Amino acid sequence: MKKRFIIVGLIFTAFGFTKMNAQINFGEKAIGAVQKGVAAFTLTNADAAALSKEAVRKLDSTNQVAPATDGYTLRLNRVFGKHTAGDGFTLNYKVYKLKEVNAFATADGSVRVYSGLMDIMDDNELLAVIGHEIGHVANNDSRDAMRAAYQKEALIDGASSQSAKISAVTDSQLGKIGSALIDSKHSRKQETEADLYSYNFLKKNGYNVNAEESAFRILAKMSEGAEASFIDQMMSSHPDSKKRADDAKARAEKDGVYKPYVQQKIDNTVPKKTTTKKTTTKKKK
Repeated sequence: MKKRFIIVGLIFTAFGFTKMNAQINFGEKAIGAVQKGVAAFTLTNADAAALSKEAVRKLDSTNQVAPATDGYTLRLNRVFGKHTAGDGFTLNYKVYKLKEVNAFATADGSVRVYSGLMDIMDDNELLAVIGHEIGHVANNDSRDAMRAAYQKEALIDGASSQSAKISAVTDSQLGKIGSALIDSKHSRKQETEADLYSYNFLKKNGYNVNAEESAFRILAKMSEGAEASFIDQMMSSHPDSKKRADDAKARAEKDGVYKPYVQQKIDNTVPKKTTTKKTTTKKKK
């Protein structure tokens, strides 16, 4: 069986709780009147963040999270540690010790990076990829994906009930939301806008903008040997990686800063501690 790689940018989120009767209470403000057939359900940024926070908490408990002393965590903190404040949200980072090539960010500002991605991309390329994921949060794409999943799954049952409103999300509904989110995809327009956000993120912070092209070239090369049906499925929502690389190159050329990117050394090991030997001088008799 050929190994399948997860294309960067998918929301890969599952929901669930240890308590059988756990609920998230949003109150009347967040929940519309379902009986009237309201189609344009509004999920605020705060609502989406609350759901995302619980989702990521569950994901963290079911995946192998690299500890603080792990080389992957040390590297991620070194590269992204100073980038914690977004536009109206706070970012937090963790590494999943998984071989898949993936990274995702959710509406609450949680960023999760798979070790498989860190094994094939250097610091600048990681900055480009995670900058893209942050773009989905900043552009409210993550919120919109949550809203679509909530409306499709959680409100289906409520629409056929006698309740005038839904004030809580049950475990069963959360399970449906999780399934919907796993299957959800950002639109091509959203992906393109997130790519632009990534480029501007690199540019604004003084990083090498040519790393964005390089990151997409890597993904494009990986796609060459993948199963055709799998690639067709991914490309139905994601722009072709080669085209995204070409677009990144065009942006750099327009700014007059394009230069073929040379990948730097990738090191996910714990830095060795340097010790200095104490020298003692003998007194002359």
